Amino acid sequence: MIAHVSGVVATRDGDSLVIDVNGIGYELTATLTTLSRSEPGLTVTVPTYLHVREDVMQLFGFASDAERRIFRLLLNVNGVGPKLALAIVSAHDPERIESAVLLGDFALLSSVSGVGRKTAERICLDLKDKIAGAGAVADGGAAPIGVADPHREARDALVSLGYSVIDAEAALQEAEGSTEERVKAGLAALSGGRG
Repeated sequence: MIAHVSGVVATRDGDSLVIDVNGIGYELTATLTTLSRSEPGLTVTVPTYLHVREDVMQLFGFASDAERRIFRLLLNVNGVGPKLALAIVSAHDPERIESAVLLGDFALLSSVSGVGRKTAERICLDLKDKIAGAGAVADGGAAPIGVADPHREARDALVSLGYSVIDAEAALQEAEGSTEERVKAGLAALSGGRG
């Protein structure tokens, strides 16, 4: 496996970038975070995953080892291929995805284009034990099962007011505190973004 690629960003186009490593250009299909940090001419080190099928070998690039780990876990879910796994990892940070899986937050997962309710449920069912067993979010992510999650409660409150899950998540990205404090911060962010 190619664990990472270090070199100079030669080109960036759409969802891919080419990194020049001593005269050899490696093409990577990358997450949005990776693409945003990879300006042409910049020297970068990108964690990678080589996906091999009968007809193609495709190299994927990530902004962090955590993004790559979640991507690899998602590939183990029936019905989730590399394209959909990349879309999920691009849409939400790894801690948020882990939290959604542990808490059965189907709304967050199904906010990603291409992920329906059944796929979201399958992701949670298949990955819950793997993520919980690895203690992946122990240092910063999800509330334990059965304990209120202020972020999720605030997001659900904004959704009930008519905002989309994606807009609510974006508005709550920097919010902290109780559910009520997060809702107020989210509403302020949403109203500030309108005008």
